[in-house]
Amino acid sequence: MLKLNNIGAPKGVNRDKKRRGRGPGSGQGKTGGRGHKGQKARSGGGIPPWFEGGQMPLNRRLPKRGFTNIFKKHYQLVNLDELEARFEADAKVDASALAAAGLIKYADRPVKLLGRGAVAKALQVEVDKASKAAVAAVEAAGGAVTVKG
Repeated sequence: MLKLNNIGAPKGVNRDKKRRGRGPGSGQGKTGGRGHKGQKARSGGGIPPWFEGGQMPLNRRLPKRGFTNIFKKHYQLVNLDELEARFEADAKVDASALAAAGLIKYADRPVKLLGRGAVAKALQVEVDKASKAAVAAVEAAGGAVTVKG
């Protein structure tokens, strides 16, 4: 019975590997198709794809501008609709609770509360930063937002 696992390749599709440097009768003997001497004839030789023939490389021609602030704080973002879905009323919501609920990845990194969605439960939220809209929405639902540092 013909099945996918026993179908053979059509005749002439699979070829033997080209065996270089196996004598003059092979057609690829002596220099093995590399010509005589030179950089491209050597083992490990050849020029990299980005080499521009000695021309000043593109990455050295382009101007270098700007900088990266190494002191930038990277906040983990949490929205109101996520709090509404995961926490009960009067729950204390802090970084460890958010990490346990799977809303953030790291409990020891700063968290920012954003105002997407709505919250109807009174939650006690403790975060490192919060948007004005998020604070207003939580307080309107009877909860409180504490912003650390």
